[in-house]
Amino acid sequence: MEHREVAKRVLGYLGKDNIQAAAHCATRLRLVLKDDKKIDQDGLDQDQDVKGTFETNGQYQIIIGPGDVNKVYAELINLTGLKEATTDDIKRVSQENKKKNPVMDFLKMLSDIFIPIIPALVAGGLLMALNNVLTAENLFMTKSIVQAWPGLKGFSEMVNAMAAAPFTFLPILIAISATKRFGGNPYLGAAMGMVMVLPSLVNGNNVAAVVEAGKMPYWDVFGLHIAQAGYQGQVLPVLGVAYILAVLEKFFHRHLKGAFDFTFTPMLAIVITGFLTFTVVGPVLRGVSDGLTNGLVWLYTTTGWVGLGIFGLLYSTIVITGLHQTFPAIETQLLANLSKTGGSFIFPVASMANIAQGGATAAIFFATKDPKQKALASSSSVSALLGITEPAIFGVNLKLRFPFIIAAIAAGISSAFLGLFHVLSVAMGPASVIGFVSIATKSIGYFILCGVISFVIAFVATYLYALKALKKEAPKPAATQESDITATDTVRTANIQEEIIEAPVSGKVEDIAQVNDKVFSTEIMGKGIAIIPNNNEVHSPVAGTLTVSYPTHHAYGIKSENGAEILIHLGIDTVELDGKYFNSELEQGQRVDAGQLLGTFDYQKIKDAGYDPTVMVVVTNSKEYDAVERIAKDTVSHSKDLLALSVPTGNNDVATTLM
Repeated sequence: MEHREVAKRVLGYLGKDNIQAAAHCATRLRLVLKDDKKIDQDGLDQDQDVKGTFETNGQYQIIIGPGDVNKVYAELINLTGLKEATTDDIKRVSQENKKKNPVMDFLKMLSDIFIPIIPALVAGGLLMALNNVLTAENLFMTKSIVQAWPGLKGFSEMVNAMAAAPFTFLPILIAISATKRFGGNPYLGAAMGMVMVLPSLVNGNNVAAVVEAGKMPYWDVFGLHIAQAGYQGQVLPVLGVAYILAVLEKFFHRHLKGAFDFTFTPMLAIVITGFLTFTVVGPVLRGVSDGLTNGLVWLYTTTGWVGLGIFGLLYSTIVITGLHQTFPAIETQLLANLSKTGGSFIFPVASMANIAQGGATAAIFFATKDPKQKALASSSSVSALLGITEPAIFGVNLKLRFPFIIAAIAAGISSAFLGLFHVLSVAMGPASVIGFVSIATKSIGYFILCGVISFVIAFVATYLYALKALKKEAPKPAATQESDITATDTVRTANIQEEIIEAPVSGKVEDIAQVNDKVFSTEIMGKGIAIIPNNNEVHSPVAGTLTVSYPTHHAYGIKSENGAEILIHLGIDTVELDGKYFNSELEQGQRVDAGQLLGTFDYQKIKDAGYDPTVMVVVTNSKEYDAVERIAKDTVSHSKDLLALSVPTGNNDVATTLM
C-alpha cells in the first residue's frame, strides 16, 4: 500500500478543510468532520485500499486495516497540518459538536429502558406462541395437538405458565430497568414494581370492570379514598413511578449521612413513592396509558389496510432515524392488553420491512459484478431476513438508493395486505422470516403469504432495475491468464499454507457476528471469532513475526510463518483507555513462538470502566483462504486449537506454474 497516496485520496474524498480532528486506533481512522455533506462516499466505497466506512457517535470512521492505518494517519496529519489527537480528544470534540435534542433524548431514554428487558419478553412471547401451536385447532389437523396427544396437556399448561410470567410481572421488569436508567437502585425499583402488582390488589386488567360494578375496595387515609388498584399490564405508570423513586432516593442520599442514609433512605423512598403511586401518579398515568392504547387501536381499526400500508412504506426510514427503538414500549402496551387490542400490528409490519430490505440486498448480490459489494450483500441480506437490517440498509441499499426505495415500496404493499387479512402478533419475537411464531395462529398462513409478497416484489424489482443501473460498474476483472496476475499476487498465493490458529486468550467462544462493533461483526476486517475472556493473559496464536504492536497494547498483529495475517483486538473501543489496564514488553518486528506470552490485560477492570472486554481474533487476509473454520465450540483455553485455515484447491500447483 502506498500510504501517502491513500492519505491523499482520502483527503480528496473528505475535503482538505473538512477535517476538524483526527485520530486512529488499530484498524481505522477516527475523524470529526465539519460537514458530512461534503463526503464523496462513492469515491471511498470504490477505493481498493479503503475497507469500509461508517459514522457513529459523531465520528466518521474509515477502515484501513492493522499495520497500515497508523502510516496513513501520519501522512494525513502531514498533508493537513492538523495536530495529532488521541481517541479521547476525538470523543470529546464529537460530544461537544452534538446538539441537544430533547425529543431524541427522550426516545433514547425509552430505548435504554426497554432494550434490556426485550429478551425476557421475547422468551415469554415465543413460549406463548408454542402454547398456541399446541392448543390451536385446525392448524395441522381438525383437532389440536393437545387433543390428539393428551399426554402433552400438562406440558402445554406448564409452557403457558412460563409464558405468562414476564407479562404478568411486567411492571417489575420495567421498574428494574427504568430505575437503573434514572440513576436509582434497581432493587428498590423491583420492590416498587412488586408493590404495584400485589395479589391483594384488584388486578390491573380488571380495574375498569370493578369500578363500573362499584366494587372497588379503598384505603381511607386522612379522609382520602385511595383505590386498591393494581397495575398489571401497565407501562407508563411504572415509568413515572420509577422516575420519582430514583429522584427521591438520590435526594435522601444527599441529605442523610452514614447509618441514617443506609437505614432510612430505602424506606422513605418506597413509602413516599408508594403513596404518590396510588393517589396521583398511578391513576393519572393509567388514564394516559389507556388513552394511548385506545388511540392506537382506533388508528388501526379506522385506517385499516391503508394505514398499515403507509406505516410499512415508512418503517425502514424510521429505522434510519433510530425511532424504531421506542416501538417496544408501545408494543408492550398492546400485548399487555390482548383482550382489548387483539394483538400488535407493529411486529408484522416490521417483519415485512425487514424481509423487503433483505430481498433487495439479495438482488444486489446476484446483479452486481463488484466483488466488494457482492461480499457485503451476501452476508447483510441473510442478516436482514433474520431481523437485523442495519448492515443491509447502511452498507448496501442506502448507498445505491434504489434498492432501499424499492424495498420500502414492497414493505408498504405487503403491509397493506396485512391490514386486509387482519394479521396481528400476540407476542414479541424476531421480526423476520421466522416471525410467524409470534403471530396469532389463525393468521400464520396470511403472514407467510405477505412475507413472500414482500420478498418477491423487493427482489424482482431491484434485480431488474439493477441490471440497468449497475451497467456502469467497472470492477477489475478477475485474473484468468498468467499475464493478469501480478508478482505480488504470485508471492502471496505461493506463500500461504493450511494451518491451525490457536486461541490467544482463554474464555467463552462466540460468533464474531455477535460483537457490538460492526467493523468486526460484518467481517470487513476479515473472518474470525470472538472470545469473552476469563483470564488476563494474551498469548501468540501462531509462530511468526509481530507486525503490529501499539503503544496502548490493546491490539496485536502477527504474520505467521505459513502466511496468515492475524489481528488480536482486546476489547471494543479500548484504545480510548490509552494503555490503562494493558501491559506488554514486546516490540514490533520481534519474532514470537506459538503460545508465547504477548502481554496482559485486566479484563475485569476494563469491564468495570464501561468497556466491552470481548477479544476479537481476525484473519485479515482470510480472502486468500478457501475456508476459515471454527474448531473450538463453547469454551477454550489459550494455546488450544481455535481456527482452521484451508488453502484453495490446487493452490500449490498454481503457485508452481507461475513461478
